[in-house]
Amino acid sequence: MTVYLYLSLIPEALIASMLTPEEFGAYYAVGSKKKSSGQAIFFEVNPDFRSKYFRIQEGLSRCTPHEDGTPKASIYISVYRVLEHVPIQELGQLFITTPDGRTLGLKHSDDLPSNDDGLHLYKEITPVTPLIASRLNPVDFYDLIIRNPTSLITLPAVAFTELRLGDLALDPALGQVRDLPYVNMDHLREVLLDLKTKPIATKMVDRINPASFAYRTVKNGFFVGNENDLRYYPMLPADVLQKEHYRWWRSANM
Repeated sequence: MTVYLYLSLIPEALIASMLTPEEFGAYYAVGSKKKSSGQAIFFEVNPDFRSKYFRIQEGLSRCTPHEDGTPKASIYISVYRVLEHVPIQELGQLFITTPDGRTLGLKHSDDLPSNDDGLHLYKEITPVTPLIASRLNPVDFYDLIIRNPTSLITLPAVAFTELRLGDLALDPALGQVRDLPYVNMDHLREVLLDLKTKPIATKMVDRINPASFAYRTVKNGFFVGNENDLRYYPMLPADVLQKEHYRWWRSANM
């Protein structure tokens, strides 16, 4: 049987598995008798990747079928500082799984999202999980938290997504909330107004924000980067999701 390498973002971990990405997503999200269920986001990693930071070969050798012949679902190789020690070029598709186990694969693109004049809302996924509002576009936001030499707080690597703000991106005070599901909207409006009126680039919305979030709130896609590279995984358009990935789209919108 084929053995796969996966880099999980919720929670951060490097995992060997005999399950295909779709099977692994269902197993990881829906859970078993010994684990709870929840959203899953993970990369497929080049199976030939090796590093002095991880005991990958040992993990692969332990990933063998059970006595009854069923595939081994997971062997954890590392659960600490994983993203920063996996080169971006070793990452394959990004898979996003709904809590009921529907998995969608996303490919990376060299075409970054176009800039706009509005405010932005970023959900950091790993290694930290705050919700951040900003005047910066995604690339400048990445530069700020990874490459800014004057900042006291930087990260060696980060995975994040930009979330929709709708009317609030241009008019935090009077913009319609519409279908935005965020809690404490009054606080979010205040943060966004501060960005409009004060000389600051970013401001914390929620420092203890949970790792999971609603996929329907993703504005453009997912970003992963370290000091050397930034890679963008665009979300598929809504009409494509409805037409070609209906079960995933329906699950994500429940």
